Amino acid sequence: MTEISSIAQKIAGEGGRLYLVGGAVRDKYMNRVATDEDYCVTGLSEDEFTRLFPEAFLSGMAFAVFRMPVGNSMAEFALARTERKVSRGHTGFEVFSSPEVTIEQDLCRRDLTINAMAMDVLSQTTIDPYGGLDDIQHQVIRAVSGAFSEDPLRVYRAARFAAQLGFQIEPNTLFMMRELGDELGTLSAERVFAELKRALGTERPSLFFRWLLQAGVLRVHFAEIAALVGVEQPVKWHPEGDAFEHTMQVLDAAAALTSREEVRFCALVHDVGKALTPRDKWPAHHGHESAGVPLVRKLCERLKLPSQWSQAALFATEQHMKIHILDRMKSSKVVDLLTEANRNPLGVEGFSMIGMADDRGRNNPRAQSPNAEALPAYWAVIQSISGKSLDVDAQGKAFGDALRKARAAALNRWRKRE
Repeated sequence: MTEISSIAQKIAGEGGRLYLVGGAVRDKYMNRVATDEDYCVTGLSEDEFTRLFPEAFLSGMAFAVFRMPVGNSMAEFALARTERKVSRGHTGFEVFSSPEVTIEQDLCRRDLTINAMAMDVLSQTTIDPYGGLDDIQHQVIRAVSGAFSEDPLRVYRAARFAAQLGFQIEPNTLFMMRELGDELGTLSAERVFAELKRALGTERPSLFFRWLLQAGVLRVHFAEIAALVGVEQPVKWHPEGDAFEHTMQVLDAAAALTSREEVRFCALVHDVGKALTPRDKWPAHHGHESAGVPLVRKLCERLKLPSQWSQAALFATEQHMKIHILDRMKSSKVVDLLTEANRNPLGVEGFSMIGMADDRGRNNPRAQSPNAEALPAYWAVIQSISGKSLDVDAQGKAFGDALRKARAAALNRWRKRE
């Protein structure tokens, strides 16, 4: 008998029942590896559970959630509960937990049908009262009930699951997402960032933003991205369409290149300055790099992003166009650019990926990017000239100038041999 089965047996011996719930059940039916396993306990009170498992510790504040080791990891055990909306916002709920709450009642309070399934640990019977298995089969994101509209965080969760699984959001759920637009502003920056980070970690993160746009709520926390909708670009260079479409393609191209979420975020914001170009200057967007810097800074501050993300995004926004003219830049300027990139959290490799993604985000996911692809090789040449290799009698700024000159000369020789 497995350890979790032994736990379930102890619970059953006291008249209760143990269920695997939520994402782990969904992932089991989708042949996906579950990142964690959560359990729901029915038929027991908090005191009874504590008596049965004195090694468990209470971690929930609003309701009873216990944590204890199962195998080599920690698992969560929540007592079955219901809830009632009492005020605005993500936390405005009154929670009720008792041994009388059934597994079906507990599942009813969950957000999406695909997350509202349970599996009896002992019998391995699946409890699916709201059609989650059918929605998995038809690749649909659907709210369990009208209670979806009581929690604004569910807007971002629905969009994130659509991106993560590649599912369609059904119309009524999309309508409820739209209706929650006014209440989205009550979410903390930390909550929004958590969902943004998860969305950026998906295979096609653009779907998260496309669904928010379709629901009419993209502007609430991502106004700088929403402002790109309808912003024309030169057809010669951008056959994909407006600046929003370009951004979405660049984002997915970056996701195909790297799992680094901060690099993907840089791809998301690199062109936000195009929204500030006067309409009479369209489709050209001269100076959009510098125009985008304050917009990116404002977005990062509003969402309280990690400083490394902010620094990387500001650098990528301001400097990304230089990648496209790299072959025409003086070697000394390339040395300066890559030295700055190396000092930035983005790094030369990340900066190179932004350039490649920018080229691929033009209806051409297999586009070659000679300039962007050359950046790591350029940086290797630059690094081959160290301060120790210099034969100069100088210090401070004079030494730095000599090193820069020697590195530019080495890069210049290398470029001529290409």
